[in-house]
Amino acid sequence: MKNIGGVSRIIVAGAMLAGAISFRADAQSEFMRGDRMPYDAFDRMPKTDLEIAGSTIHVSFAPGEMTLPREKVLDWVRMSAKAVAAYYGRFPVEQLRLLLVPVDGARIRGGTTWGYRGAAIRIPLGRDSTEDVLRRDWVMVHEMVHTALPDLNYRYTWLSEGLAVYVEPVARVQAGDLTAAEIWQAMMRDMPKGLPQAGDQGLDNTDTWGRKYWGGALFCLLADIEIRKRTDNRLGLQDAMRGVLAAGGNHEKAWSIDRILSTADNAVGVDVLTRLHGEMGPKPVTPDLAGLWRDLGLKPHGENLEFDDAAPLAAIRKAITAPRAK
Repeated sequence: MKNIGGVSRIIVAGAMLAGAISFRADAQSEFMRGDRMPYDAFDRMPKTDLEIAGSTIHVSFAPGEMTLPREKVLDWVRMSAKAVAAYYGRFPVEQLRLLLVPVDGARIRGGTTWGYRGAAIRIPLGRDSTEDVLRRDWVMVHEMVHTALPDLNYRYTWLSEGLAVYVEPVARVQAGDLTAAEIWQAMMRDMPKGLPQAGDQGLDNTDTWGRKYWGGALFCLLADIEIRKRTDNRLGLQDAMRGVLAAGGNHEKAWSIDRILSTADNAVGVDVLTRLHGEMGPKPVTPDLAGLWRDLGLKPHGENLEFDDAAPLAAIRKAITAPRAK
């Protein structure tokens, strides 16, 4: 979840949307009340500073017990931050406040990212979470990816959420935390959730969960492939978004969508993002996903996925998840 224009919007993923979060300590209330990051309360708390790729992440724990030692939780933060730094060539912001709030349960309960008083993330973390839960978690990387994109008008939430949905697994494959087969299989399963439904008016004008998250992710996938086609597979969406960061665009700044997309296009020397937004923003576009998966060389085989390296876009598929130099 990302904070858009000062208003929190609830994130993604089935089980996270079900049920209210139960808290054991009244002391936690000031850390979860309202829709804004409790900067003043955070700044009074003890912190552990993690140095990641030249940036500092200030980590604080709200009151509450946890099963795992804090050092194990900090390892999870480091692992996530390193994946994001590898994707962008550096960590997106120089300083990040990270507030972890212990809550009932054994999983991560979503997250929220802000930038209005400096980049900050709050994550409710199940007090009984295991090392395996943290290792498999996607929420921390998703929220950290938000810090790399300027704040946008709520109408364009699909870009901020879609980018985070798309970049998160790619970054984790590049960092060695997931396999390419895992994320392509997940894309084949989940990308159809982002296709237009009856009454759709394009990404800019359709405020549904599927279009906001998976419609935005589908936009990013199509942009990545088209950039690579037009640059002979030398450059991709990763280079375009590194260009936005290099131009000073991160979540502590507010930019228009036109500025973001044109800056990204300039970084790769082709106008893919601006043109694609012109097509998908104002009206519904339904790409042939079955044909796309076939061209990428994705072949489901029972519960597994096989790669066809002779497929027309197989080289592009490989390049998307290949580790990149800084």
